[in-house]
Amino acid sequence: MRSVIDMIPGHDKEIYGISVESIIIMTLLLIFILIVREIFGIIIPKSFSNLGMISDVAKEALIGSGKSLGVAIGCWASFYLIEDLDLVFSILKLIMVIALVVTAFRFVGVIHAFVLWTDDDGILDGSQKTVVSAAESVMRFLIVIFGLVFIADALGFDLTTMIAGLGITGIAIALAAQDTISNIFGATTVLLDRPFQVGDWVAIGSVEGEVIEIGLRTTLIRTSLDTVVTMPNANLSNTPVENWGKRRFRRWQPIFKIDINSDPAKVSDFCDGVGDLIASHKMTIKEEDSYARVSNLGPDSIEIGCNIYWDINSGKIEREARDNFLLEIMELAKSHKLKFHDNRIRHNS
Repeated sequence: MRSVIDMIPGHDKEIYGISVESIIIMTLLLIFILIVREIFGIIIPKSFSNLGMISDVAKEALIGSGKSLGVAIGCWASFYLIEDLDLVFSILKLIMVIALVVTAFRFVGVIHAFVLWTDDDGILDGSQKTVVSAAESVMRFLIVIFGLVFIADALGFDLTTMIAGLGITGIAIALAAQDTISNIFGATTVLLDRPFQVGDWVAIGSVEGEVIEIGLRTTLIRTSLDTVVTMPNANLSNTPVENWGKRRFRRWQPIFKIDINSDPAKVSDFCDGVGDLIASHKMTIKEEDSYARVSNLGPDSIEIGCNIYWDINSGKIEREARDNFLLEIMELAKSHKLKFHDNRIRHNS
C-alpha cells in the first residue's frame, strides 16, 4: 500500500498536524472495511437462514452481527496492509475489539430462534422461555464485562489494577446481594429440574394455585381466590412441590347409596352394570384396578363404592365426563328399578 501512496503527489505534507499519507491510508482502509462489512452482512444471514426464517428478531440480529463481524475482520486484515503507522494500528485495534464485542452482543438475540429451531414441537413453553431469557441476560452481562476489559486493554489501561478492582467490587456486591443470588440459584434449579412449568397447578407449602410466571428472582402463583402470590425462588429449592399438572390420571371414588330394602340380586346386577360403564367409557384407564362393588351396609342404605381412573388432563373435561357418567348411573338404576337412599326417609325397624 505504501508504494501506491508514494506515487500520490503531496503525500508527505500535513493537514492540522496529521500527515496526508495517514489520511489517505485511513480513507482507503475505511473503504476496505466498509466493503468487508457489507459482504459479511450478506454472508452471515445466508449461512444461518434457517434461524432467520423463525423470527424477525433473529433475522435482524444475524444481519447486525454479520456487519459488525465484517468490521472486525476488515480491521484484522488491515493490520497486514499497513506498516510503521502506530496511530492507525491503535485505532484499528480499538475498532476491532469494539466490533467483536458488538458482534457477540448482537448474536445473543439468535439464542431464542436457535432453541425454537431445535425444540421438538417448535413451541417454547413458559419454562423454556424463562431459560432463554435468563441465558440471554447472563450472556449479555458477561459480554459487557469482558468487553469493557478488552476495550480498556486496547486503550492502554493497566488490566492488573482493573481486574483487582473488579474482584473487590464483586465481593462487595455478592455480600450485599446474598438474597438475590440465592433467588437466582433457586430459579436455576427450577429451570433445570423443571418440577413445574407455567400453567401447572401446584401446591408449595401453604400456597396452592396456577403458575403464571417464572422469573429469575420470583415465581408468581395465582390462587383459587384469584390473588397472586409472589414466591422467592430461594424457597423453591428446599420446599416440597406438589404438581397437580403432572398427574398421569385423575382418580375418582364416588359412593352410591341404594335403599336398604333393595333386592340383593338387582343390586349385584347394578354393580356389574356400573363396572361395565367404567370399562367401556372412552376416558377411563386402568381397567384392572377399577371396580364398583358393595362396600358397606348401613342402617338405611347399601353403599356401593367405585374406583375410577380418568385419562383426562383438563378440569373442564373431567367435570363433563363425571356429569355424563352420573346421568348414565341414574338410567342404569332406573332400569333395575332401584332407588337411591333418601336421608329424609327413616325406615321402621
